[in-house]
Amino acid sequence: MSEELRRRMVEDQLVRHGISDRRVLDAMGRVPREAFVPEALASSAYMDGPLSIGGGQTISQPYIVARMLEAAAIAPGDRVLDVGTGSGYAAAVAAEMGATICSIERDAALGEAARARLQALGYDVAVTVGDGTRGLESPAPFDAILVAAAAPTVPEALRAQLAIGGRLVIPVGRTRQGQELRRIARRSATEFDDILLEMVAFVPLIGHEGWPDASGGIGG
Repeated sequence: MSEELRRRMVEDQLVRHGISDRRVLDAMGRVPREAFVPEALASSAYMDGPLSIGGGQTISQPYIVARMLEAAAIAPGDRVLDVGTGSGYAAAVAAEMGATICSIERDAALGEAARARLQALGYDVAVTVGDGTRGLESPAPFDAILVAAAAPTVPEALRAQLAIGGRLVIPVGRTRQGQELRRIARRSATEFDDILLEMVAFVPLIGHEGWPDASGGIGG
């Protein structure tokens, strides 16, 4: 039954809304999304929307996960930084695409649970508990960085940790209604291309280069 639900998710929520990267579609058709949500919400795992995973955090709707992965243009062997591990779903999909994944989560309980879950499912993802706005100096630089929370501005630490040709996909904005999902590609040591993908709604990115705390971040 789960395989059929994944097939429907891919066709109805992803392909129908413009996702065309076959690697993204195939990976999301294989990863068991129900394993990354609370047991009480397992029956809703493939619905077209975000779900609470506790700690004030959510697992993004399938389309947004796919949109970010497609924009990041992840290829097998790429070194990828996943900021905001959450339940580990996006990291699992990126790993399924053949990338080497490092993931960082601010909430220690979520991070530890995600590490155990990913390991149990056979995904080789290195999960670190820490401030995602600072990224990971080692093993930077990264071919792609995915950020699953909205920052007031693009953290300079994450820009600096992009390899030449690397892609950073991050929501940026100051209201839940007005965040911009942006793709930033590093052309050279000092040059970046920055394009707007679409409007989105994410929880706040808390940290040194993000919001100071949950209450002082994104409103509305």
